[in-house]
Amino acid sequence: MPIAIVVFIIAVIFIARSVQVVPQQHAWVKERLGKYAGTLTPGLNFIVPFIDKIAYKHSLKEIPLDVPEQVCITKDNTQLKVDGILYFQVTDPMRASYGASNYVVAITQLAQTTLRSVIGRLELDKTFEEREMINAQVVNAIDEAALNWGVKVLRYEIKDLTPPAEILRSMQAQITAEREKRALIAASEGKRQEQINLATGEREAFIARSEGEKQAAINRAQGEAASILAVAEATAEALTRVAAAIRQPGGEQAVQLKVAEKAVEAYGKVAADANTTLIVPSNMSEVATLLGSAMKMLQTPAAGR
Repeated sequence: MPIAIVVFIIAVIFIARSVQVVPQQHAWVKERLGKYAGTLTPGLNFIVPFIDKIAYKHSLKEIPLDVPEQVCITKDNTQLKVDGILYFQVTDPMRASYGASNYVVAITQLAQTTLRSVIGRLELDKTFEEREMINAQVVNAIDEAALNWGVKVLRYEIKDLTPPAEILRSMQAQITAEREKRALIAASEGKRQEQINLATGEREAFIARSEGEKQAAINRAQGEAASILAVAEATAEALTRVAAAIRQPGGEQAVQLKVAEKAVEAYGKVAADANTTLIVPSNMSEVATLLGSAMKMLQTPAAGR
């Protein structure tokens, strides 16, 4: 009975040590008698107890690695504190186990040295502008070396770039000066545009006024011309009617009477003026003769027509 219990216990221990359950996204490296004997994939796996052992356990997930802050010197001899974060993934568990004693430390050190080399080829201002280029060069350099370690470097991101306090003050002063310069340029452009707008408005107003004055002058001239034409037409019409009336029976006698009335009226106006000396002919027949001469002058054009 005790022997059976011992055998049962040994069997349980044997089964427990022979069955290995690997979690998803993990890989376990198996050694047999100290030599690499394969990689256990996720799920149920069997090994030979006391002969095989699990030497290394690796996670196949993407792993973020914080790269410690370090001081880098730029091309223009400016010290710059840089820290970043690296993302990598184990792609070959066997190489990750035997390619390097500690691939995490190897990746960290290589990232730091590569970063110092890349920044050393750039000036201070370019380091802030070329972050993507710096990240890409660090990834390419590490990824090439990490192939022997069974690791794939996915990306590298710079978290912070910190120049010395003196450089920060100088950069702040430069930024302030640049903003003031842009403000002055914007103000001058605004004034320039304002002057252009005022000049354009004045020119358009002057053109509008001149066009109005021109149109007013045209209208006045047209009005005066129309008025003169109307007076002339009315005068011509009146003369035509007078001439037609003279040709009617008794027309000449009416004209003679009208001329005599105008003559008497003129003599009356002359006599009414206190400063005018009026000489009246002694023979009134001479007045009649004068009127007869005037009538003959009126009749002569009519006879010519």
